[in-house]
Amino acid sequence: MPTFRHCSMLALAALLLLTATLVAAQPRPVKLALIEGLSGSFGNAGEAVHRNIVWAVERINARGGVRLPDGPRPLEVIRFDSKGTTDEALSMFKSAMDQDIGFVLQGNSSATAAALIDALNKHNQREPQRRALFLNYSAVEPSLTNERCSFWHFRFDAHADMRLAALMDVLTADLAVQKVYLIGQDYSFGQHVVRKARELLAQRRPGLQVVGEELHPIGRIKDFLPYAAKIKASGAQAVVTGNWGNDLTLLVKAAREAGLDAKFYTFYGNALGVPAAIGAAGVGRVLAVAEWHPNTGAPASDAFYTSFRQRFPRSEDDYLHARMQAMVEMLAQAIEAAGSTEAAAVARALEGARFDGRALGGVHEGRMRAADHQFIQPLYVSEMQRVGSEGTRFDNEGSGFGFRTVRHVPAAQTELPHACAMDRP
Repeated sequence: MPTFRHCSMLALAALLLLTATLVAAQPRPVKLALIEGLSGSFGNAGEAVHRNIVWAVERINARGGVRLPDGPRPLEVIRFDSKGTTDEALSMFKSAMDQDIGFVLQGNSSATAAALIDALNKHNQREPQRRALFLNYSAVEPSLTNERCSFWHFRFDAHADMRLAALMDVLTADLAVQKVYLIGQDYSFGQHVVRKARELLAQRRPGLQVVGEELHPIGRIKDFLPYAAKIKASGAQAVVTGNWGNDLTLLVKAAREAGLDAKFYTFYGNALGVPAAIGAAGVGRVLAVAEWHPNTGAPASDAFYTSFRQRFPRSEDDYLHARMQAMVEMLAQAIEAAGSTEAAAVARALEGARFDGRALGGVHEGRMRAADHQFIQPLYVSEMQRVGSEGTRFDNEGSGFGFRTVRHVPAAQTELPHACAMDRP
């Protein structure tokens, strides 16, 4: 007669067998490594990206995941906190490769992106059976799809020169502006924005005066009042900056406190606390450039934005970018077209691929240029206004202030020549 202990062991064995069977029946997820600063000075920017990527993945998984010959597989986001440093990002990259993750996502630093491209090139050459792709959603230093281009890297944001060209179209058309001040973070992207802005201003309105240039340490300045005072003393009527994260928020706060009467032409002035920080002083004075913003006005856009806010209802979580959604959708589309998650096959499927917006309910469009892996998409220049004013239905982060379109640049007009000479496997 079996003992109680014997029966318990049989029951445990049966439970373990059932668990193993259920686990084996679950499709293996396609893992995406998000390597980003999720803590430290720019942790808020990293967490905002994470929400965007998670929402995109949830939408694809709700459709059944990505369809592959051996059956559908879900996507899964794995977080790797770089703590805002390139060295830590490279350490996290190694960890992701050790886990055989085939897709790396990063963007909140061009310097880090450049280091990751180099590391990925070496990894893929050294270990061809475990190659990976790098999908870049925000690192916009132009060389990444020019002199430093790589078959394994795809950029889904308009690069700095594309964004800056749209901004400078608006600035140089404003004849009230005679003096301009240039300020940026002292690293590759910030340096490039200052240098290229000076060049474009000289080309488009030679009579404009650049009355000051400033580069400051990235993520280390806590008080921007001395910088705002210098800008005010220069007599500048416009400020051009590529600053992002807390460096932009604190700069704009200091401008308000200093009583600086100038327009800010920014890359990221419509997100991450800036509208709330500047308040009424920013109305008609803070401009931003992006591939989309909540007040583009089309019903599909309104529905897209409303759906995101329902998923993330806290006002401080209000940070949505169409390019990040398009990136994940295009990755899923490329995996299905390739019939594989193998990096080279997916890369070839991404080259020349188009995004028509249907997956987002009719929002956004673009084309992944095969020659340099730069996504070509429309851009909007928008201006801060009070919510409820003409063209400003939605505000940012519950601040009472939003942005309205002042210029829409079709995709074909954002495209610029490239200098990419890509080695292909």
